[in-house]
Amino acid sequence: MPTVEYLNYEVLDDHGWDMYDSETFDKAAEADLDDEDYGTLEVNEGEYILESAESQGYDWPFSCRAGACANCAAIVVEGEIDMDMQQILSDEEVEDKNVRLTCIGSPDADEVRIVYNAKHLDYLQNRVI
Repeated sequence: MPTVEYLNYEVLDDHGWDMYDSETFDKAAEADLDDEDYGTLEVNEGEYILESAESQGYDWPFSCRAGACANCAAIVVEGEIDMDMQQILSDEEVEDKNVRLTCIGSPDADEVRIVYNAKHLDYLQNRVI
């Protein structure tokens, strides 16, 4: 069963951490953050990451649940996430910036690290509803 290690984008912002720094997730693990901001999810085969977070009681951002907005966007820092058909992200955002939508995304590696709540990134702002 794949494991998704997650970190809330707002925590990065608050602490001045860089999501691409190899130490960031270690810092988060030591920072005594609450479970909503940092932790791991076990994601069942065929389950979307957002569904898994919700089933564990987390209130992650989303709106459409159909891959048509950027409310549930996450940045893949390590591993891979497969998405069902999405209509909102550019090829550059998916391929170069590693943006994925958690409402239609499932882990495609045993271990995945994401920064969720990435809707706050400047280049995604105009697609948040």
